[in-house]
Amino acid sequence: MRPRSTAPIPTDPNVQIESEQRVWSGRFPLDVFKFRQRRFDGTMSGLRTWETWRRGKAVALLPYDPVADAVVLIEQFRFPAFVAGIDPVLVELPAGLLEDGEEPEPAIHREMREEMAMSADRLTRIGGYMLTAGGADEFCELYAGRVTAPETGPDGIAWHAGEASEDEDIRVRVWSASTAIEAALDGQFTNSITAIGLMWLASRRDWLRARWAE
Repeated sequence: MRPRSTAPIPTDPNVQIESEQRVWSGRFPLDVFKFRQRRFDGTMSGLRTWETWRRGKAVALLPYDPVADAVVLIEQFRFPAFVAGIDPVLVELPAGLLEDGEEPEPAIHREMREEMAMSADRLTRIGGYMLTAGGADEFCELYAGRVTAPETGPDGIAWHAGEASEDEDIRVRVWSASTAIEAALDGQFTNSITAIGLMWLASRRDWLRARWAE
């Protein structure tokens, strides 16, 4: 995987960047900043030091079939989850980082092809979210996408997918929307963007079905 360029630091009269040092240069660089920010009382803070992992912009999509009232989710092994001591096979949404100059919608169509071998014919934006606000600049645009849920076996598994060049091993599974929403509300999904997407669907499901029926 080739390194991505990092976005320039915004300028803001309420934030004074004193220094910036790149301490690791890989696919995702790690920068150390020394800065001051304006406090709520109007004064400037003392000098602060913050390590920031420069991952950049990302996009994710909740694949929803309004006819079958089903969602199509993926499962894959995540090493950081293993390190954290939780089940490393996470239930996720198709997602990925934007390439330089890329817009979110083309990026999510690409990720769906690579990670699910599927496509969505309608998109609805859910929102934008910081995934690790305490340590990374990754900002994820989240969408819902209209899909046709594939046929599955008794276990709900449709097929296996993933980008071979990246050695991805992804399992595609169909859930009834009600079952997936209940699992999210019960705290069963440790992937935050999966939980956010399903909780959004819980509150906007009828609205979304009506909109996509137009």
